[in-house]
Amino acid sequence: MKYLHTMVRVSDIEKSLEFYCEKLGLKQIKRVDRPEFKYSLIFIAPEGQEECPLELTYNWESEEYNEGRNFGHVAYEVDDIYALCQRLINHGVAINRPPRDGKMAFIRSPDNISIELLQKGEPLEVKEPWKSMENIGKW
Repeated sequence: MKYLHTMVRVSDIEKSLEFYCEKLGLKQIKRVDRPEFKYSLIFIAPEGQEECPLELTYNWESEEYNEGRNFGHVAYEVDDIYALCQRLINHGVAINRPPRDGKMAFIRSPDNISIELLQKGEPLEVKEPWKSMENIGKW
């Protein structure tokens, strides 16, 4: 058995690509537009890990997606959780579960997909402002 990808539905391609690519740092690796079926598939992945993509599915006909907790979350290992969380804050992304432990944080996509960020290797030294930050919203 081989892992292929995870799919999430998105309501706005541009907002989603801005979030996942510009803010989170993933890159688009493939796009398939199927006008005859009125959908687009955009595959994104971390640099150097193109074999583990996230598929963003956009249905052209307007549809409102409810937050589905049965999905759970998408997780990414990161080199420096503090630096990434600061970059996300600088881009206006809320950190729902700050990396108080130097190891784990959660954010949400524009479509409320929960994304877990995990520090590569050992946790970083616990430090402010992360140590004192409270959880916000759901994660």
